[in-house]
Amino acid sequence: MRGSLKLGEIAGIKVFVHWTFFLLIGWIFTMHLMAGRGPAAAGMGVLFILALFACVVLHEFGHALAARRYGVATRDITLLPIGGVARLERIPRNPTHELVVALAGPAVNVVIAAILLVGLLAFGGGEITSNLLAFQGNFFAQLMAVNIFLVAFNMIPAFPMDGGRVLRALLARRMNYARATIVAARVGQGIAVLFALAGLFVLGNPMLLLVALFVFFGARAEAGAVQVTDTLSGMQVQDAMMTNFRALKVDDPLELAAQELIHGSQQDFPVVDGDRVVGLLTRDDIVAALATSTPARRIGEIMRPNCGVVSATDQLEKSYEMLRGENCSTVPVVREGHLVGMITLENILEWVMINSALRQKSAA
Repeated sequence: MRGSLKLGEIAGIKVFVHWTFFLLIGWIFTMHLMAGRGPAAAGMGVLFILALFACVVLHEFGHALAARRYGVATRDITLLPIGGVARLERIPRNPTHELVVALAGPAVNVVIAAILLVGLLAFGGGEITSNLLAFQGNFFAQLMAVNIFLVAFNMIPAFPMDGGRVLRALLARRMNYARATIVAARVGQGIAVLFALAGLFVLGNPMLLLVALFVFFGARAEAGAVQVTDTLSGMQVQDAMMTNFRALKVDDPLELAAQELIHGSQQDFPVVDGDRVVGLLTRDDIVAALATSTPARRIGEIMRPNCGVVSATDQLEKSYEMLRGENCSTVPVVREGHLVGMITLENILEWVMINSALRQKSAA
């Protein structure tokens, strides 16, 4: 995700924090000071938020490690002011697998809350059972309460939140995956509207409005993507790939790439070394290089070498899911090692629209 700072890598999964998260930290610190609580209390407020988001990271790792069990890798985890996002390569289509992955995150928060409860009982004696108010303001008691809240909140059936994915998994046991997604998305969008109304007129909480927007548009995007994926089922990459394209050589100068960009309609270029595809050069790469390099610089020095390729006979559905998640918007297509085409999200969606129009005409 753009605008994110890498914090580290755990179990092979990169962890990022979006720059807007620091706005939340600054806001928390400022609110404590404006309330007259002093720098020490403001610092404790920030520390509590950091502890809370550490629990959020563990929550996302619950999803990621459960997905790994079913052969689904996680690209990264990003912290946002409204929570965390684990980018899985794909969502398991098996309803049982998706159910386990969806429940794994909240299960982590249950474990954290249980550990904190045991600690409070061990160090607080019997006070917690006789007087709950004795723990009001206690850092660890508050953290336990927030973890319990996270479990309850995430289990609201507002797709694509965890509860919404649980709903989709249960529906997918009784209907096809695409239909289950549409139903879950509509339920999620309805709940998002309620979130927005509550945030605006009842609670006066702008954060709830942000969550509502995330849920509403997230549900719509996932429902649309699943519908496209369902349409692509059984198709191969060669059915939708572009065959009219220009490839560049690894030793070509940057100036040639700029001329191709200006005088043609192509924006991304596969880069070859002989017959072998070695990378991809995008419009953004060309523009950035022109601002800092000489026109004679070799394309091989500025291309993206890690975008990968797909085979012409690969399933179009898998290529679509790969393009949605990868940093590269264009992927070269090979047949027996030779470059034969290019595949992009745009031409896949065009293929879907054209075929949908033809089917409607046939039905009419």
